[in-house]
Amino acid sequence: MKISLSDHFTYKKLLLFTLPSIAMMIFTSIYGVVDGYFVSNFVGKTPFAAVNIIYPFIMILDSIGFMFGTGGSALIARFMGEGDHKRAKSVFSLIVYVSFGLGVILSALGIIFIRPIASLLGAEGELLEDAVTYGRIILMANPAFILQMEFQSFMITAEKPQLGFFVTVGAGVTNMVLDALFVAVLPFGLQGAATATALSQVVGGFVPLIYFLLPNKSLLKLGKTKFDGKALLRTCTNGSSELMSQISMSLVSMLYNAQLLKYAGENGVAAYGVLMYVCMIFLAIFIGYSVGTAPVVSFHFGAQNHKELKSLLRKSSVIIIISSVGMVILSECLATPLSLIYVGYDPELLSLTSRAFSIFSFSYLFSGFAIYFSGFFTSLNDGLTSAFISFLRTLVFQIAAVLILPLILGIDGIWLSIVIGEFFAVIVGLVFIFVKKKKYNY
Repeated sequence: MKISLSDHFTYKKLLLFTLPSIAMMIFTSIYGVVDGYFVSNFVGKTPFAAVNIIYPFIMILDSIGFMFGTGGSALIARFMGEGDHKRAKSVFSLIVYVSFGLGVILSALGIIFIRPIASLLGAEGELLEDAVTYGRIILMANPAFILQMEFQSFMITAEKPQLGFFVTVGAGVTNMVLDALFVAVLPFGLQGAATATALSQVVGGFVPLIYFLLPNKSLLKLGKTKFDGKALLRTCTNGSSELMSQISMSLVSMLYNAQLLKYAGENGVAAYGVLMYVCMIFLAIFIGYSVGTAPVVSFHFGAQNHKELKSLLRKSSVIIIISSVGMVILSECLATPLSLIYVGYDPELLSLTSRAFSIFSFSYLFSGFAIYFSGFFTSLNDGLTSAFISFLRTLVFQIAAVLILPLILGIDGIWLSIVIGEFFAVIVGLVFIFVKKKKYNY
């Protein structure tokens, strides 16, 4: 079924259009999940904890790809809705070139300073050495991963979500196969896991780059451009919430690791790592849906189609409610089986991880709406509102909860803090939805 941004979206059409985006996000999250499985089961608990210690820092550097992708897609789709396709292609090219250059610079700085940063995050001894080893290899592919993250949004805007899906699946399969080869078959250990992930990110970033450089049948193509400071600023403003969300989530993860080292040692960090791997897949569904609907919302906003905006918001709310309840039920049922897959070799760690799952699962009741509300305002080119929701969601609500609740509930307070943070983020999002309703006519 051919689906265009200008179409009227029924439930079926909305799900079909966003499905490739959801699948792309799921396969992207598989990088960490697969690495975690092989490192935990074939290399050891300490290297597994090291990966979880350094990964939030790497995600901070990668987050500009998400910012340029979501913010740029909203702007480009709006230009398309206004009928200005020439400027849409020019801005698309500018964003890709600028983000790749920034990726090279950030990679170099990350590789240089990764040791003191890992030490600052609490790593020492063998944990520190493993974190540095894994981080340096991953950072070599950072420019490619930045491209991959933004192309996931641009593929949808170009009305080629299926192609984006196949590229992401190819990258994910590359990661899984190479992880099995380098870690389970060949004795490359932690270096093998990092190399597998880095190579798969090269596939995910450079294949779509080549596609857009060559003649293609999509709505976008890389070519000559000119510097457009206003467009770049609007892109960064539009995507600031996604940048804020990614950075703050990484900072919160660092704080969680520090708290867990304090309350439960390496076992706590390892248990949190398992939770985050599973959480990445579950949240990828919400993020993928938000990213998938964003160009549609931006297009109809640019075309002043207020009736369709109202329809999209209403239908999305129904889809998220159903998905959220389903995720909680599924997570509760899979708590012990998933824990066994990762840490079945350690009874104490297994018990801790299963307990964490049973509490953490309830966060899915709220996280879908928290993510969608922020993404919805990005789509409306209201990056400041979107960023404010993201800021409160992570840097205020979750940090306050993770610092206060453990004093009352011990380690259970750490698992519960995410639930509390997401709940208050939804309240704030609903307030903005009602306050801004007349302004945007949705």
